[in-house]
Amino acid sequence: MSDRTPPLSVETLRGLVDSGEIDTVVLAFTDMQGRLQGKRFAARFFLDDTLDHGTEGCNYLLAVDAEMNTVEGYEMTSWEHGYGDFAMVGDVSTLRRTPWNEATALMTADLAWHDGSPVVASPRQILRRQLDRLAERGWTAYAGTELEFMVFEDSYETAWNAGYRELTPVNQYNVDYSVLGTGRVEPLLRRIRNEMGTAGMVIESAKGECNLGQHEIAIRYEDALTTCDQHVVYKTGAKEIAAQEGRSLTFMAKYDAREGNSCHIHLSLRDADGAPVFADESGEYGMSRTMRHFLAGQIAALREFTLLYAPNINSYKRFQPGSFAPTAAAWGPDNRTCALRVVGHGKGHRFENRVPGGDVNPYLAVAGMIAAGLDGVDRELELPAACTGNAYTGDAEHVPGTLREAAELWGASALAREAFGEEVVAHYANMARIEQEAYDAAVTDWERVRSFERM
Repeated sequence: MSDRTPPLSVETLRGLVDSGEIDTVVLAFTDMQGRLQGKRFAARFFLDDTLDHGTEGCNYLLAVDAEMNTVEGYEMTSWEHGYGDFAMVGDVSTLRRTPWNEATALMTADLAWHDGSPVVASPRQILRRQLDRLAERGWTAYAGTELEFMVFEDSYETAWNAGYRELTPVNQYNVDYSVLGTGRVEPLLRRIRNEMGTAGMVIESAKGECNLGQHEIAIRYEDALTTCDQHVVYKTGAKEIAAQEGRSLTFMAKYDAREGNSCHIHLSLRDADGAPVFADESGEYGMSRTMRHFLAGQIAALREFTLLYAPNINSYKRFQPGSFAPTAAAWGPDNRTCALRVVGHGKGHRFENRVPGGDVNPYLAVAGMIAAGLDGVDRELELPAACTGNAYTGDAEHVPGTLREAAELWGASALAREAFGEEVVAHYANMARIEQEAYDAAVTDWERVRSFERM
């Protein structure tokens, strides 16, 4: 549970159920792939039974691939273990209306075993553990995630039947910052903005992006757990709203040869009095000594933790020189060619991790950033010199270029074991292994075009 003020209180929900305005409550958790999984309850039953007692779900939900296939190699569950249940325990601080689904509210759940112990490999629990480590020092993390997506005129069903090929983007040229370009799709963007606001999020703005039909809706930063909770609700809701409008949108990291969908993650810390931990006007680039160590930890762990920022085969297709997606494990002040960009001042003094794409699981990524930073602070790591030029052509180490490389670095990381535990390291190494083996066995359109006739 949390002391956060919920977007919708239980008392208000009871009144809405009594009046008939709410008749359905969704209880859902975030799986390894960053998707909401759960159940829809009759609202009265939820209030009378599920709110206090939770519900159950098959524990295979944290041991499947993207296609929901049962796969081998997970310690927590298997055919040999009988695929039993874990408990889904609602966090009342997350209760919110989801106006894109009529008469519906949603609550985010944590996962626990039947003895009450947490399911440590669940993404929300992984982040909670790192937030607890910060709390021991009197620090609170604030985060913001910037999700880009591409919108198509085609419905999801049409896109599926077309094999997701030759879809029609809602904009057919680069509309980065273009008011005309966003105006072409404003009815959809407006629905997403307004309905996310009703769901308890503070919406800042919408803007066009570089790829065809690409847009971004900015949501105000919050404490790290709130931001991650909002992130996954937003992704689900945006897709559902697009579907209701007869369109489709994707957050996949790299849809085509043009710019990919990024998810830049901003992170800052405050102390117990609410003062910024990262800011020091007398420091170089306004950074405190703590921030320098914290940022040095990001650089030191970036390659080993890339799996947390880029979890899929497709994630690595973004990392191309000159694409605004980083290839260098470097940092710089307001430098978009670096993996880590320092911006802001005062309470807003922060760094931005530019490695993640739109397919990122936010709980895992933010947990990785905190763990890396704490390692830097504990070891008082020295921050390398800032990159003030083109990091693409510099001599800094590169982020891993493939999922295979990232998984090997993650699996061999002593820091990952120290920060997250052996169970978590093994669990997500297996996730990567399954994804890699599925890709290695697939025959792609690219191979057919190049080989069908000419080889």
